[in-house]
Amino acid sequence: MVLISGDRLGPYEILGPLGAGGMGEVYRAQDSRLGRDVALKVLPEAFSRDAERMARFGREAKILASLNHPNIASIYGLEDSGSTHALVMELVEGSTLAERIRSGALPIDEAVGIASQIAEALEYAHERGIVHRDLKPANVKVTDDDAVKVLDFGLAKAIEGDPRSADTADSPTLSRMATQAGVLLGTAAYMSPEQAKGKSVDRRADIWAFGCVLFEMLTGRMAFRGETATDTLASVIKDEPDWSQLPEATPGRVRVLVERCLQKDPRQRLRDIGDARIPLDEVLSGAPELTSVVAAPVDQPLWRRALPWAVAALLLVALGPIAFIHFREQPPAPGELSRFQIPVPDKAALAIDGAFALSPDGRQLAFAATGSDGVLRLWIRSRDSLEARPLTGSELPPTPLPFFWSPDSRYIAFDAGGKLKKIDVSGGPARTLCDVTGLAVGGSWNRDGVIIFGNDTGGLMRVSADSGPAVPLTILDASRKESYHALPSFLPDGRHFIYLRRSETPGNSGAYVGSLDAKPEEQSVKLLVSTGYGPVFAPSTATGSDRLLFLRDGALMTQLFDPRRLELRGEPDTVTDHIGFF
Repeated sequence: MVLISGDRLGPYEILGPLGAGGMGEVYRAQDSRLGRDVALKVLPEAFSRDAERMARFGREAKILASLNHPNIASIYGLEDSGSTHALVMELVEGSTLAERIRSGALPIDEAVGIASQIAEALEYAHERGIVHRDLKPANVKVTDDDAVKVLDFGLAKAIEGDPRSADTADSPTLSRMATQAGVLLGTAAYMSPEQAKGKSVDRRADIWAFGCVLFEMLTGRMAFRGETATDTLASVIKDEPDWSQLPEATPGRVRVLVERCLQKDPRQRLRDIGDARIPLDEVLSGAPELTSVVAAPVDQPLWRRALPWAVAALLLVALGPIAFIHFREQPPAPGELSRFQIPVPDKAALAIDGAFALSPDGRQLAFAATGSDGVLRLWIRSRDSLEARPLTGSELPPTPLPFFWSPDSRYIAFDAGGKLKKIDVSGGPARTLCDVTGLAVGGSWNRDGVIIFGNDTGGLMRVSADSGPAVPLTILDASRKESYHALPSFLPDGRHFIYLRRSETPGNSGAYVGSLDAKPEEQSVKLLVSTGYGPVFAPSTATGSDRLLFLRDGALMTQLFDPRRLELRGEPDTVTDHIGFF
């Protein structure tokens, strides 16, 4: 139904059209009851005739109306007038992000500021179980005072129903309703590879679209494009963005972020949009750029090599003295402190995540790097050697997961892509310990030969260091909207451990204590400290000075922890700010 100026829809008087798209015509209207202007999105006629669809849409609209965030355009209600149904929405003045980009790339500070606000909106919605599913520049409004409003949040699911539908033709981005020239191409360009293949959609699809939007703001060009919608979808599935289009002045944090968002395998993609907000906010706050004094070969982008290594160096400075005594059989002599530098191996490039692990005896550093043969694997640098050496047989997936040492500093356990393996750092082939469902997100190894590791799709798992089937150690609590358990760290008794429970509900993500002696369904859910990153137990030689380390808002934090009572004491202290992490 096409409305013209002066028409009425219930108490709303149409003032004029605002736009049109695959999910309906949009009009500016006057609310005669409250005396305010609103946006009316009139639903397609074919949609309105489907009673079951309308009932489902009403249920979804109630959920969407519960969103209350300054960067999300509000839904006020539903209006029915005969056979015409419309959503009553907040009227946001200003241009769309798509209109701003038409004149070219945005200044870096402006692009980062807008991206940070978009990330804020996505983080808020994701924590409440709502995924946008159709994020693109045309669905982002920027007001005259540079405030961002994300439009049409969750309407893709509300209109089309079950997001698990494998029929791509039923996606609102490629539906029969999207018939205007350019709509298919423009929307397809922001679809994740799993969307393009008609697979399930979750919040990682929003993270992909966010990466596409940020890339476009910085370059003025779409990350993926083609002459037709089919060509564009093929590009999304097969091609890599032209990274050379990014301005030379783009901060290293931002470059790494875009690449993490645009990993085609959703398991390798950034897991939480909150992880994107933090480096953006660091750039906006003027945090020092992480740099390296190590010269890089000219055939490798400087940011790709310098940033991760600087992050590793910064964490080593903060954690090195504590890590030297982690899991030691005998405490070091009082006042013993060691410092050493490790240059990047010649013709090698560090992994983009800057993955590294210091041995329990403090004498060896393991890190992930790509050698001259183009293979990403583990490297070892001993404190007593001037050179780092690669570990043959320790080949890693493109985005390496945290690897970890045995308590005797002899072995390293690592995720080799579907398999958890261990390798002797003195040489020899890697040995498969067990299969891994999803990704092994961090792990810990006790003196009794028990290995526990995280899982990006479920709870912690345990396996013998001599190999065998992995069995569940913890399980997700659906009532707490938990998404995964990760990064376990054994306590001195070798039976209890600290680990991260990640949840979509604010306040539930944080450090918890688990036990090898508890059944998966009986693990404690007593929150130690709220955090989305870490935690790590750091023992001390001084009585009563053991600590818990964790990251919060870009800062490395520490707090006294009693491993016998399993309780925190005192207040947290900041060790250092501006920790880079992904």
